[in-house]
Amino acid sequence: MLSEPGTPTLDQLRVFLTVVEVGSFAAAARKLHRATSVISYTIANLETQLGVLLFDRHTTRKPQLTEAGRTVLAEARTITNGINGLRAKVKGLLQGLEAEVHLVVDVMLPAERVVDALKSFREAFPTVALHLHMEALGAVTELVVNREAIIGVSGPMNEGFIGIERIAVGSVELIPVAAPNHPLASGEVNAPGAGRELTQLVLSDRSHLTKDKDFAVLSNRTWRLADLGAKHMLLREGIGWGNMPTPMVQEDLDSGRLVKLKIPEYERGDYTFDVIYRTDAPPGPAAKWLIERFVQQSA
Repeated sequence: MLSEPGTPTLDQLRVFLTVVEVGSFAAAARKLHRATSVISYTIANLETQLGVLLFDRHTTRKPQLTEAGRTVLAEARTITNGINGLRAKVKGLLQGLEAEVHLVVDVMLPAERVVDALKSFREAFPTVALHLHMEALGAVTELVVNREAIIGVSGPMNEGFIGIERIAVGSVELIPVAAPNHPLASGEVNAPGAGRELTQLVLSDRSHLTKDKDFAVLSNRTWRLADLGAKHMLLREGIGWGNMPTPMVQEDLDSGRLVKLKIPEYERGDYTFDVIYRTDAPPGPAAKWLIERFVQQSA
């Protein structure tokens, strides 16, 4: 082992992070469009440079991080994020304002927040074209990961993705509701488990990233819809019960078209939001301004 570690190159760190992200040398080779032997050689050189073994290649089929590897991983991410931040700042100096911004927003985000952000953006940046996408659950993260949107306002379905930055921007309250004639809407506290045998309307995830995850699903019988507006309509028509963001159903609650249900397992819950963007594609000046607007809204 070396008494003093050497200085790794940025390319070595990039290869190292890619192997960790995708789980194998072969997968990293495909992602980086290199031969597997080149990936293996690069990691071996990095280990020699640092004087430590980063992966355990012998006790498992896939390379597993050693204790030293986990320590190096944290520092490698810090260095890479710093370089990406530096490049983003220089890019802003060289190119100035973006010509357009692609934004994807979770359908659960209250409409007044979306309208406030868009109106304010138009006043602040009249020359920048804004492309708005509305998606549910993991589909928000998918558009950012796939570079179809530069920034997203995502619900709690964005964790576990390497290379995604997150900034908390508040939450919205979700409550269980149904039409007044629904069996759960008697006004009394329902017995535990009462909602499990009645149809629950559930917002489905159209993305491939989190399609097997559910959020606040209690019933054994579900109807899955890809559109929050359609779910809202069916709830008002008495077809099932379901959880909805309070701002979206407040008028229905006030008028009696919908009733807040008293379900012991789930009386309310917070659906949290993050602004997300790719670490290697940081937002420019206009997109940064938009992020700050969402942060201000949540203060």
